Amino acid sequence: MALAGAPVQRDETGPDLNLPLNLGLITDADYRLMIDAITDYAIFFLDPGGIVLSWNAGARQLQGYEPHEVIGRHFSVFYPPELLGKNWPQHELDVATKTGQYQEEGWRLRKDGTRFWASVVITRLTSPDGKLRGFSKITRDLSTRQKQDDLLRASEERFRLIVDGVKDYAIFMLDPSGYVVSWNAGAKATKGYEAHEIIGKHFSTFYPPEVTATGFPDQELKTAHEVGRFEDEGWRVRKDGSRFWASVIITALFDETGRHRGFAKVTRDLTERRRISILEDEGRRITTFLAMLGHELRNPLTPISNAVAIMERLGPAADAATLARMSSIIGRQLKQITRLVDDLLDVGRITSGKIHLESKPVKLSGVIDEALEMLRPSADARHHALVFHGPPGEPWVTGDRARLIQVLCNLLNNAIKFTPEGGRIEVRLREDGSNAEISVSDNGPGIPPPSLPQIFKLFAQGEQEISRPQGGLGLGLTLVQQLVTLHGGDVSAFSKGTPGDGAEFVIRLPRAAAPLEKKRNESAEGRKIVLVVDDNGDAAETMCLLVESLGYLTRTAADGPSALEAIKVEQPDLVLLDIGLPGFSGVEVARRVRREIAHPPPLVAVTGYGQSSDRDASMAAGFYAHLTKPVDAHHLEGLLERLLGKP
Repeated sequence: MALAGAPVQRDETGPDLNLPLNLGLITDADYRLMIDAITDYAIFFLDPGGIVLSWNAGARQLQGYEPHEVIGRHFSVFYPPELLGKNWPQHELDVATKTGQYQEEGWRLRKDGTRFWASVVITRLTSPDGKLRGFSKITRDLSTRQKQDDLLRASEERFRLIVDGVKDYAIFMLDPSGYVVSWNAGAKATKGYEAHEIIGKHFSTFYPPEVTATGFPDQELKTAHEVGRFEDEGWRVRKDGSRFWASVIITALFDETGRHRGFAKVTRDLTERRRISILEDEGRRITTFLAMLGHELRNPLTPISNAVAIMERLGPAADAATLARMSSIIGRQLKQITRLVDDLLDVGRITSGKIHLESKPVKLSGVIDEALEMLRPSADARHHALVFHGPPGEPWVTGDRARLIQVLCNLLNNAIKFTPEGGRIEVRLREDGSNAEISVSDNGPGIPPPSLPQIFKLFAQGEQEISRPQGGLGLGLTLVQQLVTLHGGDVSAFSKGTPGDGAEFVIRLPRAAAPLEKKRNESAEGRKIVLVVDDNGDAAETMCLLVESLGYLTRTAADGPSALEAIKVEQPDLVLLDIGLPGFSGVEVARRVRREIAHPPPLVAVTGYGQSSDRDASMAAGFYAHLTKPVDAHHLEGLLERLLGKP
């Protein structure tokens, strides 16, 4: 077969036209016509040394040379200087010779010196006896595609620069499973991570532990995948553990085939904006509250002022009945002012962390009975029915009995105040697993559902109820929530906002074991028992001898756990308790005694620590007195006589 572009010895006779069509012969001339007709590809032949031996129309159009200008020249004429410097043309021929073919994309030159991006395929040609005849070289101009690729890369680079340059927003990508795959400067500034520290980690890293535990991050991705996007505001966590209030948008990303490729996540730090908004809202509510406070204080001051004016006008001529009536009015209104001031002081103590709560066993049925008894006159005055439903058992909690009564009184007072006359108010007590639950419900007008999330906020009720004829500062529910929270519980409100359906408030508190009841704790001789707790055997023995010499009986314990057990079992009348004990300290013994025993004995700290701060710590833990070792015998005798009586 003659080579394309080389002289061809023509067959003058041509094919036998009498042969069947499928047996016709295709001549070298037909191949040449086919190759010469191709204009989209440069197709030419090289000898084993790389000299051009043929040239088709596509080669002429692509590279600009006429056949006579290039046939006989080395094909390196098509390569730019930087490739010639690396002897690249010979490298291509060597690879094709060794492997049979060489393919690449790269810059090539036209006759006029311009460059174009070429796809090149060089194929080894061998004769039947295996001898290298040369190479075929096919070149295609990919400049248009390359230009489009360059434009796309430039666009992507500009987009990347834009995203990377944004510092007010954290913009990053997640893979379909939620793992971080990109990280911009805004993400670093907002969350504190360098790219290498966070790429490859799951995005749940940015969520508080209590949120991650609920599975919320995965739910966000599920929602974004199903509906296209997810938007939220909430707390997120920086690298250093600090929290910030974030606005988050998660968008699902799909390619042109519809395949899910991952998520784009945009996060903005709104902490400062939220703080300003809260301050502005707080300012508005405080302003409204102050107006309410002035209104509520003037209400009782008006009858007091009138009563005083009447008594002054009547002077000595005032009869006893009038004076008694005026005195009664003043007394009632002073109670109202006192209640308002007490509520204000309680809120102030709680919000500043200065309130002190007792931690003792409390029977909830007793708390409810006392609260109902206190509020029954108010209920009777409005013809309300007060009903209590109690459980078969007797739930106990650990807390401050007086404060729990205050909580229930506030809820009952609200129900009585806002329920129309002749209403029904029900209190239910039940056990719910490890919790005790108290509910207070009424059949009044209820609470509009949109207001439910706000009713426990400080001053919020004052803003909402400024024109309500029942009056009040709206602090009651705030106190309820805060006191219940301090007891380790929670309170919820439920209402449809429909008149007659009323509202229900539910308090949940952790249950505690019923405490041991105090038994007769005197010996057969009628003497009081003192428990001496000290891990130093000699100190414990000598203290027992000293106490017995003063006329009392003694028992001993040597560590925290045995001391607590002895107090429960022996039920001593007084405990001399060392602070530094094995197991757990004397301070922990004191705390647990207050929580677990209904009527604990007086505890006296006996310790080698005598600084004022040590005494303050003992008093805070519930000790009656603090004695520093070595104990003065006369001082101890006076203390025992004061607490237990003279033996």
